[in-house]
Amino acid sequence: MAKDEKWGIANIYSSFNNTIITVTDITGAETITQWSGGKVVRSDRQESSPFAAMEAANRVAEDAKEKGFIGLHIKVRAPGGNGPRSPGPGAQATIRALARAGIKIGKIEDITPIPHDGTGRSGGKRGRRV
Repeated sequence: MAKDEKWGIANIYSSFNNTIITVTDITGAETITQWSGGKVVRSDRQESSPFAAMEAANRVAEDAKEKGFIGLHIKVRAPGGNGPRSPGPGAQATIRALARAGIKIGKIEDITPIPHDGTGRSGGKRGRRV
């Protein structure tokens, strides 16, 4: 790897309501750009769609290239904890859009927080009674 090549980290948080993409430098200390599905579409129900995620990823790629980044390591995060462990529909679309935009993809890592028997799900012992 040449010395002039700049790499960053793309943190993708993808829930079933929205997709948030934050790009930081390799140390994670300085934020380069931040986009979400809600910033690129008009209505609330479209925030979580793969289309919104792709548009946000294209804007992220533009900003990253402008600042001299040639590649990104990707960290995908789902809500986790007591929520769902699988990322929403925008995660895969985001990674594909970044790759198509001409950005090199390094490591892809899942950083979903998984509790080791932490707090329980809401609803109580007998579940939510309807």
